[in-house]
Amino acid sequence: MDAEREDSLEESFWNVAGRLRRLSRQTLAPWNISPSHSRAVGVLLRHGEMRLNELSEHLRIAARSTTEVVDALQEHGLVARRPDPADRRATLVALTEHGRQVATAIRTARSEQGRQFFEVLSAADRAELARILQRLGA
Repeated sequence: MDAEREDSLEESFWNVAGRLRRLSRQTLAPWNISPSHSRAVGVLLRHGEMRLNELSEHLRIAARSTTEVVDALQEHGLVARRPDPADRRATLVALTEHGRQVATAIRTARSEQGRQFFEVLSAADRAELARILQRLGA
């Protein structure tokens, strides 16, 4: 692959990534939630109550950053903290009922956003893109 084509591939990738980020922010606007906070809510919806350090691992961010994310989500009434009965030093975090409703609505909206974004591709192209992205992410 020559250098010009490589640049074009990289530029195309970053262009698509930028479009997806903008669409994500637009999709999340009704809930006044950032993409990073949405990721945390999604993890809690999928995996349920967990320790803060487990949430850090799922999000691949530092413990201090996780605390800041959880603080913001708690201020919005989306999560609640409680002491871990198995370890008094640890804190558990879980979605509130309101948080569960918001997380479900976000998941539905993002699924629709993804469907609309990728509908320009054939089913075969979507499958091939999924395969390529999985390989790049490995």
